Amino acid sequence: MIYLDYQATTPLAPEAREAMMPWLAGPEAMGFSNPHSPHRAGRMAAAAIEVAREQVAALLPPGGRVVFTSGATEAINLAIMGSGRKRLAVSAIEHAAVLDTARALDPEASVLPVDGAGLVDPEVAIPEGTGLVAVMQVNNEIGTVQPVEALARRAHDMGALFLCDAVQGAGKIAAPEGPDLIAVSAHKLYGPKGIGALWVRDGVDLAPLIHGGGQEGGLRSGTLSPALCAGFGAAAALCTRLSESDRVHVEKLRDKALALFEGWTLNGSATQRWHGNLNLRLPGLDVARLLSECRTIAFSAGSACASGSGRPSHVLRALGLSDRDSRTAIRIGFGRYTGDKELEEAAGAINAAARAQGVL
Repeated sequence: MIYLDYQATTPLAPEAREAMMPWLAGPEAMGFSNPHSPHRAGRMAAAAIEVAREQVAALLPPGGRVVFTSGATEAINLAIMGSGRKRLAVSAIEHAAVLDTARALDPEASVLPVDGAGLVDPEVAIPEGTGLVAVMQVNNEIGTVQPVEALARRAHDMGALFLCDAVQGAGKIAAPEGPDLIAVSAHKLYGPKGIGALWVRDGVDLAPLIHGGGQEGGLRSGTLSPALCAGFGAAAALCTRLSESDRVHVEKLRDKALALFEGWTLNGSATQRWHGNLNLRLPGLDVARLLSECRTIAFSAGSACASGSGRPSHVLRALGLSDRDSRTAIRIGFGRYTGDKELEEAAGAINAAARAQGVL
């Protein structure tokens, strides 16, 4: 199978898997030890976690701390619910982890619109009295990169905190500047599933959501997995080391993909976007049929919401697309391990299936 769904998850880097293995070893190696235990084996596990914390922190701005969580969804919940801020403003194209959490806390949460290119205006109206603003760095459906620094400055000027979901950007583009809280996920940057992190700017206080043993500085109770932390850290360090080669590779793939998918319409800004994401549509395309006929290629129906219910995408709706047009979109995602020949073969099959429908 050809894998082109890098926004959903990325392949586990071999280096990350290798870093995890000692902490999955049997009793003779003591790699299973509880990192919160005071004996030597526990201290070794704890030391591995702190190395990983530094590796993840290297992807994020200085002046903050990294709190490990079960994933970005938990990190976002901790940021929003733990902030103590009751009036919220979020962009119209946020991931459900932000939108649903914000609405659970503030049913009247303000929604910041985007333009037809999928971008929030840096001068967008933010209601007075807003306590927390949330705008993502890179959109997971259409790949648009938001003006986070300017929006964070606006939030601070009105006394609000700023949360940035950096799940799709972390390890791929420069860390967002200005946020008070940043959520990241390991499995979106070639690490393992089941672990993420919340970066908390120094001086920002949060209340814990999970109570118990007081691990993670009292902010997130629960025994940490040295294996998951080590894998996350190794993946982050690899992103740091390979940042330039990854960038060049993805840009080459982007250029090739745009040529291969000639005749398709790109959703979202052509310039202010992460190059590893192409959200494309064709008038009249039956996406369900396309997916069925391209079973050896892993890609996404660009109009499906996160729950898989089949409802039109709230992201594409926010761009001004009709429900009918939204249902004709697909998402192609590629990255470090995507080869030129794979992309060519996949594009050939997808285009052939679209031509068979008479829409290309």
